[in-house]
Amino acid sequence: MFVSRDDWNSPGILHADLDAFFASVEQRDNPALRDRPVLVGGGVIVAASYEAKRFGVRTPTNERAAKRLCPDAVVVAPRFDAYIGASRDVFERFHEVSPTVEAVSIDEAFLDVRGALRLQGSALAIAQKLRRLIRDEVGLALSVGIASTKALAKVASASAKPDGILLIPAGDEFEFLHPLPIERLWGVGPKTSMKLRAIGLQTVGDIALLPQPALSAAIGHAAASHLQSLALNRDPRVVRSTVRRRSIGSQNALGRPRFDLGELDVVLLAISDRVSRRLRADNRLARTVTLRMRFADQQRATRAASFDTATDSTAAIARVAHEILHANSELIRRHGLTLIGLALSNLTPNDVVQLSLPFDERAAGAPLDTAIDLIRMRFGNDALKRAAVLQSPDLARTLGEELYE
Repeated sequence: MFVSRDDWNSPGILHADLDAFFASVEQRDNPALRDRPVLVGGGVIVAASYEAKRFGVRTPTNERAAKRLCPDAVVVAPRFDAYIGASRDVFERFHEVSPTVEAVSIDEAFLDVRGALRLQGSALAIAQKLRRLIRDEVGLALSVGIASTKALAKVASASAKPDGILLIPAGDEFEFLHPLPIERLWGVGPKTSMKLRAIGLQTVGDIALLPQPALSAAIGHAAASHLQSLALNRDPRVVRSTVRRRSIGSQNALGRPRFDLGELDVVLLAISDRVSRRLRADNRLARTVTLRMRFADQQRATRAASFDTATDSTAAIARVAHEILHANSELIRRHGLTLIGLALSNLTPNDVVQLSLPFDERAAGAPLDTAIDLIRMRFGNDALKRAAVLQSPDLARTLGEELYE
């Protein structure tokens, strides 16, 4: 994909925030709760679906008050294991589009995607892909703000809710930010809001224009300096990866149940190609290949195998993935696959592993893999395609739409 000079100068910081996270997981996992007002908690409600929020329910609150506002709401007990599992799935998708991911909480993160523009297109295109991946593969809605700073990206994602996306173009920051009410600034809670409004400040622009000594007299020097910097979009903080990912994976929804192993081999080859390329881009080797399967009856299964020596070879990874797939052929024939994926784990830096003798597949395949990587980096992902994929137009369409970096 060609990236223009303007794309390089466009905002590249994303704030990604799951919508009504706990309640959305409950609605995802229990079809009877979908499109109904849902409250998560017991005596204290810790989360509410958007259907409940429309009645004025805010969290945290007590159950009695919430039920007065929304008598038809369904109250469910929290299932924290389910939320942690969903969060892991979501953050795995975050790492699929950018290696620079900073977790803010269980359901939100900052991503710096500027390093991914050459391979994946504009920041807006990356955000759209991210939202699609999480909706299709995790079953949750995500709102994303895109801006030049972390603080502004967070304000943008709040404006995009629910289930939306908002880009603040470079040069338009003040046009977007200054008309907003003061409460939209990161750090303005009820007490600070009361103090600011008491001196006549209504909008973010009011804070930006007020002389700092007057602002300091109302809320203190440190708070005044902080808020005025945000009002002027001065936020020098960079996105810092919280933890280096422990696995690299990709998966593909198949559109309809697939039973034919030949078709699945084509999909798996394409996925092996993608994950091994990302492994090499991260300068790492993998020892374990895990095959993920989701069946037509919604059941899931994972199967794994490990190498004796860590590798980044596409051929080696594809071969092991093929062996795992065929070892589970009877299961696939009975149930039909609707999603297939690969994860590479037990990762290690590629400069600390000694090759075994005789030279293994990793050594033999390295020049070819590197050449293919360089061609795709220079001319785009579609510059080279596997012949097996091109020979199957139906699968080529599926892979073109749903496989990702």
